[in-house]
Amino acid sequence: MKKIQILGTGCQKCTKLADLTRQAADELGIEYELEKVTKISDILKFGVMVTPALVIDGKVEVSGKVPNIEEVKKMIS
Repeated sequence: MKKIQILGTGCQKCTKLADLTRQAADELGIEYELEKVTKISDILKFGVMVTPALVIDGKVEVSGKVPNIEEVKKMIS
C-alpha cells in the first residue's frame, strides 16, 4: 500500500492536487492511504517551502505546482 501525502494549508491548489491524486490512484487501481498535511511545522519537516506538494512513500515528488493527471500517475505507479 502506498502512503500518499498532500502538503498544503488547504488552499484551492492543495485541494485540486488531492482530488487529482485520488483520481489517478483510483484509475490505476493502486491501494493507497491519502493524508493531508496542513500544519506548517509538519510541512517544513519535508523541506518543502512552496505548496502544494505531493509526497509518495516519504519522498517529495513535486512542490509548488499542480501536475496533470498523467504526471501524477507516473509518480505513483
